[in-house]
Amino acid sequence: MRRIIQGIAALALAAGAVTSIGATGAQAAGTYQGCPYGAVCVYPQDAGWNGGHPSNVYYSYGAHNLSNQVGTHIVFNNQSDGATAHLCTGYDGAGCGYQLNAYAYTGADLTPINSITLDRP
Repeated sequence: MRRIIQGIAALALAAGAVTSIGATGAQAAGTYQGCPYGAVCVYPQDAGWNGGHPSNVYYSYGAHNLSNQVGTHIVFNNQSDGATAHLCTGYDGAGCGYQLNAYAYTGADLTPINSITLDRP
């Protein structure tokens, strides 16, 4: 009887471990290269994806002014449902040009870029 109870306990523990791994995997599925799902991320200058460590992460819709961002950076739009991001030469979202669609990235020279907008679909 003791072996049966130990077997049932081991089975329950294994089932719990599988459930935990599944939940963790599902949660992490929306994060890509360290950029959380729903965000727009900027990676350090000339560092590629920087081992999955963005230098700036933006979540809220609207304009986000940049500071001391020069040279080439990867900018990744990890938003969904058609939300876009724009690279703008002016502060506060003025002079927007390049559009970055949802789940897309670009290598951009941010020297002339002074803000990034996150736009609702």
